[in-house]
Amino acid sequence: MKTSDFYYDLPEELIAQTPAEPRDSARLLVYHRDTKAVEHRIFRDITDYLKRGDVLVVNRTRVLPARLFARTEHGAKVEVLLLKRLDLNTWECLVRPGKKCRTGVRLRVNDELSLEIVSVTETGERHVAFEYEGAFEDVLSRAGSMPLPPYIHEKLKDPERYQTVYSRENGSAAAPTAGLHFTEGLLRKIKDMGVEVVEVLLHVGLGTFRPVKVDDVENHVMHSEYYEVSEEAAAKINAAKREGRRVICVGTTSVRTLETVAAPDGTVRAGSGDTSIFLYPPYRMKCVDALITNFHLPESTLLMLVSCLCSREEVLEIYRIAVGERYRFFSFGDACLFL
Repeated sequence: MKTSDFYYDLPEELIAQTPAEPRDSARLLVYHRDTKAVEHRIFRDITDYLKRGDVLVVNRTRVLPARLFARTEHGAKVEVLLLKRLDLNTWECLVRPGKKCRTGVRLRVNDELSLEIVSVTETGERHVAFEYEGAFEDVLSRAGSMPLPPYIHEKLKDPERYQTVYSRENGSAAAPTAGLHFTEGLLRKIKDMGVEVVEVLLHVGLGTFRPVKVDDVENHVMHSEYYEVSEEAAAKINAAKREGRRVICVGTTSVRTLETVAAPDGTVRAGSGDTSIFLYPPYRMKCVDALITNFHLPESTLLMLVSCLCSREEVLEIYRIAVGERYRFFSFGDACLFL
């Protein structure tokens, strides 16, 4: 299968620059896979498609203010994007421009934070040792900024708007954006309906930013990301699978987490570690029954993942409809529900 098989035309003006306010006022395209019917709704109408006994799986990760601006000893400007924590003081980072940041180079962010390039990976990322006093998260909150995707050019007025309302655990370089549509009130209403909300964890890393550069899809290598599925979460999901209840994922990160730990019968095991799972057709989901997601970039691994729920042709037709209906695309855009 070719990467170009997942291309579609998108007018630039449909790339959302700011999030919908309130969160649940974004539009929602609903696709019924059994009948191939399409509906156009508002996100808060999601409750019309959920029912008692459903399990809604969300990713509790929280985005770090992971973008830092530093200078070399000679005054050159360098941008550092934190991707993955390796130990207490060492992170894997994306550094631009890379030519100025070979092993041994020291950088200064401010009076509180400095760093040294420890090594360079085969794919060009840097392992960086940070120097600071106190708690790293506190220092980072003062020194860093929110790492918005490169296609968003508007400044974000409220950094919390790039966090889900259920975010709890710091560690991501990007938001699990499907979850940005939920409000606390909407989640409360969903729980009151008898829907079980289950948390998993996947810290979103470089894979979100990395385009597919190979012609053949199967030759693309995903960057690994840290995940956790607790014993409690696994038990609730497995009970739902045994009883024939639906497991509905919020976002592709939740999908990747569950499919990493899923057995052929759809049950999951508790655990934690790094996953580099890459889902593309003809893969079929083992655990996931339905998906709430955003509209993704052409030729992206996320678009390929969504195509595992139905077919590439169906997904591209849905996207053609969404473009015609002027839906807003990407991180701050509208949502799509695959039932």
